[in-house]
Amino acid sequence: MKLYFSPGACSLSPHIVAHELGLPLTIDKVSNKRTSDGRDFWQINPKGYVPVLELDGGEVLTEGTAIVQYLADQKPEAGLAPPNGTLARYRLQEMLGYINSELHKSYSPLFTPKTPPETREERLEYLRKRYGFIEQTLAGKDYLFGDQFTVADAYLFTVTNWARLVKLDLADFPNLLAFQARVAARPAVQAAMAAEGLTKRAYRVLRACESF
Repeated sequence: MKLYFSPGACSLSPHIVAHELGLPLTIDKVSNKRTSDGRDFWQINPKGYVPVLELDGGEVLTEGTAIVQYLADQKPEAGLAPPNGTLARYRLQEMLGYINSELHKSYSPLFTPKTPPETREERLEYLRKRYGFIEQTLAGKDYLFGDQFTVADAYLFTVTNWARLVKLDLADFPNLLAFQARVAARPAVQAAMAAEGLTKRAYRVLRACESF
C-alpha cells in the first residue's frame, strides 16, 4: 500500500495508524499538487487533497476517516476499531464524524491568510467550544474510549497539533493537553512523525489538508 501525504496534515492520522498496526506502507510526499516523482496529484485524487491510500490492487481510497477504518480492519485483533456492526463501531464513527466536521473543518479557514480577522476569531471561539466536549469526554480516561487507543485518537491528536500554529490557546483543557502528550509519546506516533520530518522542536504545517 502507498500513502500520499503532506507533512503534518491530516494524512498524519492514517500514517500513525499504519505504524500502530505494523502494516507495510510506502509513503509519497505531495507538494504543490505534485507527487515525489513529479506526477500530477489531481490525476490520483480528483478532489485534490491528502490523504490518499493506494491499495496493492490499484484501487484508490480517499477521506481520512474511511482510510483509518480500512487500515484498522486489516488487523482487527489490534483493537484500533471495534468490529463492524457493533454499537461500539458506530460510536467510533460518531466520534470520527465529530472530529472531522466540528474540529478539522473549523481549522481550515485559520490557515488561509485572506480570512478576515472577525472570521478568524469566530472560528477560534468555535473550536474552544467544541473542544469543551472533548475535554469532558477525556475526563478520567487515557484515550477517547478509555484505555484502548483507537483510530479516533490518532485523528484527534493530528488535528489538535494544529492549535499552536493558529494561536489557539488550549490552557483551559488539561485533559486534552495530557492526552496530546500521552499520544505523542507512543512509539508509533514518534515513528510516523519522524518519517514525515516532524519533531517536537520543528513541527511545521503550512496549511490544512484541503489546500496543502
